[in-house]
Amino acid sequence: MLVTALAAATFLLAQQATTPTGTEADRLAACLTAIEADPVTAYEDALAWMYQGNRPAARYCHALTLLANDRPEDGAAKLEQLANARDGGTLEERAIYLTQAGHGWLQASAPDAAVVAFTSALKLKANDPALLTDRASAHLLTENTDGAMADLNAALKAQAGFGPAHQLRAQLNLEAGKLDAALADVKAAMAAEPDNVDTLVLRGHVREAMRLAEAKKSG
Repeated sequence: MLVTALAAATFLLAQQATTPTGTEADRLAACLTAIEADPVTAYEDALAWMYQGNRPAARYCHALTLLANDRPEDGAAKLEQLANARDGGTLEERAIYLTQAGHGWLQASAPDAAVVAFTSALKLKANDPALLTDRASAHLLTENTDGAMADLNAALKAQAGFGPAHQLRAQLNLEAGKLDAALADVKAAMAAEPDNVDTLVLRGHVREAMRLAEAKKSG
């Protein structure tokens, strides 16, 4: 989850235009580096930065340090607060905060809250395949398989061949006994990401299920 958060944060830095001098962007970049090197010190620095004006970039840094210090509930809540704040930034930035909040809620084993966060993000980035796949993962943890399948189908409609959606849909089809559909999704996932170990393992499970099904017919 933290890796995803930092990747999105890097994108945010590239988009940020609130500080013409670049000072806040530079400090946020330093925050990301500090999180990877020493999360505890990064958290303390984030608190100090917030006391100096409580600017959005400082609050964002603080939220990420909470995620990095195994406080996902607090981090996710802070990200949602930032996304809904009057000074929360552009729609793109708010969508990033909500996406990261969803990941935080998943990290905190709170899939219902993750569904809410991803749904809010999708209102700002409609039909985004990665977000739809994220929400599908959250739906699965709430045992809402119909919702998960609907999101995966929507993700693949939005971006044909999107590997993560094919992989997750293959797992769903396997569990539902739809082995031909599962194998087709596995092949599509491998075409998108040939070296994905999880997909390779999943392919083995699908092939074994097909072998057992064929043996049952023959017997």
